Amino acid sequence: MTGRSQVTSVAKIRADLRESVDDRVAVEEPLEIRLGYEIDGERHTSSVSITMRTPGHDEDLATGFLVSESIIRSPGDIAIVKPCKGDNTIRVELEAGVDVDLERLQRHFYTTSSCGVCGKASLDALRAVGVEALADDTRFPREALLRVPERLREAQATFEETGGLHAAAAFDPYGELLIVREDVGRHNAVDKVIGALFTDGQLPASRLGLMVSGRASFELMQKALVAGMPMLAAISAPSSLAVDLAREFNITLVGFLRGDTFNIYAGEERIAT
Repeated sequence: MTGRSQVTSVAKIRADLRESVDDRVAVEEPLEIRLGYEIDGERHTSSVSITMRTPGHDEDLATGFLVSESIIRSPGDIAIVKPCKGDNTIRVELEAGVDVDLERLQRHFYTTSSCGVCGKASLDALRAVGVEALADDTRFPREALLRVPERLREAQATFEETGGLHAAAAFDPYGELLIVREDVGRHNAVDKVIGALFTDGQLPASRLGLMVSGRASFELMQKALVAGMPMLAAISAPSSLAVDLAREFNITLVGFLRGDTFNIYAGEERIAT
């Protein structure tokens, strides 16, 4: 076990041949995120999420999730982020005086595309927390954008071992990757990137794009928007609600970014030729 992958015995079949070999699979374990906060001078703790993730960068995952859900807004909101020994739990303690929306904590977070909440309600929820359309003063040259998928693939160390992880990366207008994270859940990989940017004081990331392996869902678009990232690029297709969100909030959305081709679903003006 390396922490992110483990060895398992498999039966490998090639045509009529069968052999027993060792293979590596990505580790998947639950992580509970607990939030500590103060109300009227009294400390409280709430469990705000349980997600299946690949261990590693758990502090980034926890803070990125809280940023994406608009629970915290600046690094100064956090007193400490610490793992609880032996039980796959991260505790995030907020500073005294940080306002916590209890109703928001209790509601069901958007964790899957089949959560049962309609598209209009999803967009309304973003408007309700004061999220605004992004400025369009950042440009990403086409040739730089085309280099990002290969660089992301080269940076996926655990994917090389297992073939079973998603990846996300923050990249600059020159196509350079600043932060790369892997996880069994694409939303977790994105939260880890956003958490790292947040901790480094780089949010809103108004001059950075977000690259994801796989498809572009509403949830990933939401995370990019809250992080202030003006571009989301994906290896595969976007969903209809992701396109709606990109167009309403002025995010450049690129899909099927492979080789020298890609589709632009929104915000074409940010891509310089």
